[in-house]
Amino acid sequence: MTPHTLSDCQVLDQHDPLRSLRDLFQLPEGVIYLDGNSLGVLPKETPARVAQAVAQEWGNDLIKSWNTAGWFQMPLKVGNKIARLIGAKDHEVVAADSTSINLFKVLSAALSIAKADQPEKNIILSERTNFPTDLYIAEALCKERGYQLKLVEAEELHAALQENVAVLMLTHVNYRTGAMLNLKDLTAAAHAVGALAIWDLAHSAGAVPVDLNGASADFAVGCGYKYLNGGPGAPAFVWVNPKHTNRFWQPLSGWWGHAAPFEFTPDYQPAAGIARYQCGTQAILSLTALDTGLDAFLEAEKLGGMTALRQKSLALTSLFMQLVKTQLAGHGFGIATPEKLEIRGSQVSLTRTEGAYAIVQALIARGVIGDFRAGDGKQHPDILRFGLTPLYLGYADVWHAVRHLREVMETQEWQQERFSQKQAVT
Repeated sequence: MTPHTLSDCQVLDQHDPLRSLRDLFQLPEGVIYLDGNSLGVLPKETPARVAQAVAQEWGNDLIKSWNTAGWFQMPLKVGNKIARLIGAKDHEVVAADSTSINLFKVLSAALSIAKADQPEKNIILSERTNFPTDLYIAEALCKERGYQLKLVEAEELHAALQENVAVLMLTHVNYRTGAMLNLKDLTAAAHAVGALAIWDLAHSAGAVPVDLNGASADFAVGCGYKYLNGGPGAPAFVWVNPKHTNRFWQPLSGWWGHAAPFEFTPDYQPAAGIARYQCGTQAILSLTALDTGLDAFLEAEKLGGMTALRQKSLALTSLFMQLVKTQLAGHGFGIATPEKLEIRGSQVSLTRTEGAYAIVQALIARGVIGDFRAGDGKQHPDILRFGLTPLYLGYADVWHAVRHLREVMETQEWQQERFSQKQAVT
């Protein structure tokens, strides 16, 4: 069934096999939330679970909770839940720190491996529109280690994989456009020239199926507060291919990554396996929220898991794109997100040469929450970005969101001066 009307969308919602998952989340009345690719919504169980951790585990049991409540093991426990979503095994993922810090760890480790195995290689290769923090981390390490950072367009990656490339560092789903790279194909292409492959799964984990072991990737990092619904600033995660895990220290060799942290020896001995990718004491309350957020995916497994979520995600994004084409023709919008399903993430990004920020703000005032990402004024235009999270969004939500966008344009509501006032977070 190809939906064209609100009634069509309501029928799809009624027959949606995943519709019960929506009840797991606290969705504000009157809000259509299309920004789960930036901050996931609050699971209903999270406030009580975090309150228990505060009042009982911290407030009553105090320091005993490192043992009695399993606080010390939480990074690996949460990591095991994430592993199920990204094609990893138990004890291959640890939830810790931030994505930027974790990228520094794995890129440093990858460069150490490259230096030991093929010291003549001197290039870190990435995509020009990769998430900026990834490029900043790589730039800093290049200055420190004597490497060069080479940036190309996505379609140029295969040609740029030459013998001098030490590390290919990419984000699986582009944060601006929602275009998804072929993780397995590009990993194989990197290995063919002797390079290591690092993947940022910030816009993939929990949104699209990922199989790191199946692709023989080398390293991966990702975010806990987007599709994983762990809350603002939730811990990120690290995965390392087991063949690499014990080869080198990661550079932030803090006590939680020590083989025996409570022996308090003056010298550092790294833990075996992924536990060494921890650094200092982890944020237990934030890990508690992330742990609870991940339980929604355990419920989703009963209904078809990531395969079913992916099918619905593609249906939602296809509907959004179709409605934009039919209802917003003549209003100057382009669609940056790929038409091809196999290279599309779980978002729709619209382009417009004028007023993109103001249009997003006008939508937010109506209760339709997306976000804005600035272009460079040249090859990469401004983006109106809408994340479509299949755990809690319905087809009627998409229909109403596009209706609001049409009304904003037809009434020229977005041209009100208040919508052009830039805020700190866009």
